[in-house]
Amino acid sequence: MAAKDLYEKDYYAILGVDKKADAGTIKKKYRQLARELHPDKTKGDKRLEDRFKEVSEAYDILSDDKKRSEYDQAREMFQSGAFRQGGQQFSGDFSDLFSNGGAGDIFSQLFGGRRAPRKGPDLQREITISFRDSIFGKEVDLEKVTIRIPAGINDGGKIRVKGRGGSGEAGPGDLYVLVHVVPHPIFSRKGENIHITVPVTFIEASLGADISVPTVEGEEVKVRLAPGTQNGKTLRVKSRGVKKGVNAGDLMVTVEVQVPQRVDGKAKRALEDFAEATKHENPRKDFYTKARA
Repeated sequence: MAAKDLYEKDYYAILGVDKKADAGTIKKKYRQLARELHPDKTKGDKRLEDRFKEVSEAYDILSDDKKRSEYDQAREMFQSGAFRQGGQQFSGDFSDLFSNGGAGDIFSQLFGGRRAPRKGPDLQREITISFRDSIFGKEVDLEKVTIRIPAGINDGGKIRVKGRGGSGEAGPGDLYVLVHVVPHPIFSRKGENIHITVPVTFIEASLGADISVPTVEGEEVKVRLAPGTQNGKTLRVKSRGVKKGVNAGDLMVTVEVQVPQRVDGKAKRALEDFAEATKHENPRKDFYTKARA
């Protein structure tokens, strides 16, 4: 690579973002391009494969604050003519920018130094897994590499696979796998606890009941509702959350009282009798007073 190739290689243009783009914009654009140019979609197209590598290289630099700052400084100094043979105005270890050795060669030429062999570039890939797989873990085949997803991984978690990055003089770099978790229709997660909202009838909440609650393992557990359980009440089932080693979170069960949309016959008469028997109760007794306070 010639020296001028470094400053002419515009990583912002490669990703199609402005030089002032924030980290979120850069990440979003990279994801879009990575999906479009992924080798699984462009099989056999050498031009698109090279473009994919170029995009990955650009993201590797611009997603790292230190590398991005040094890259920006290097381009600015090159374009302003600040670099001269011998490196009188050089500051910063820019040779660390490109772990594949390309930039290191240039700076060695500029400053007359000799550099040690460098590892290949680190690469990043993204995968999407189910909520259940994120809880229990699984093995995923990715580009001829079998990756073990650890149990309890969070959405946005990263897995490092040593020696599976780009090739280099001192050996290959590493592969970093960014994990996305598909939301579950019933379960959600906060820390190591798993949350679920369970519908119950007005009668169950009023009189109390033992109800069956599904768990992420596929089993059911019994949860006891006390008489007079209120809507939104959260109950805890110990050790039914995310398990990491010998530790486990809990299953948090939130009660959602269902009110019948239509009541006829005996049920209606029974409710009317109930209303008569409890007419002295007024849940809004102090409500209006507090509202005017």
